[in-house]
Amino acid sequence: MEDYKFLFKVVLIGNAGVGKTCLVRRFTQGLFPPGQGATIGVDFMIKTVEIEGEKIKLQIWDTAGQERFRSITQSYYRSAHALILVYDISSQPTFDCLPDWLREIEQYASCKVLRVLVG
Repeated sequence: MEDYKFLFKVVLIGNAGVGKTCLVRRFTQGLFPPGQGATIGVDFMIKTVEIEGEKIKLQIWDTAGQERFRSITQSYYRSAHALILVYDISSQPTFDCLPDWLREIEQYASCKVLRVLVG
């Protein structure tokens, strides 16, 4: 039997090199890996948190930001409960790409998906 009350799928998206993997590793493992390499396709981690006495399991999907993986990562949007759009505050081009990422969300994700912007 599951030891959690709720299960949520959270997907991180954004340009390559903006820090998606570092955010996921920090949240799930407490690590901030220096010199993290590029994600190939999609990586997956689990984190269980407790909120108001209820256990909540988070499936956290870390997607590759490179254009060549877009067709793979778009399929992960469909069943997501939350999409975390990440950009690098020290890189204007990653901010300038946000409208493109938002168009992908509109096209592939549920209209009820929670959207979070992280810089």
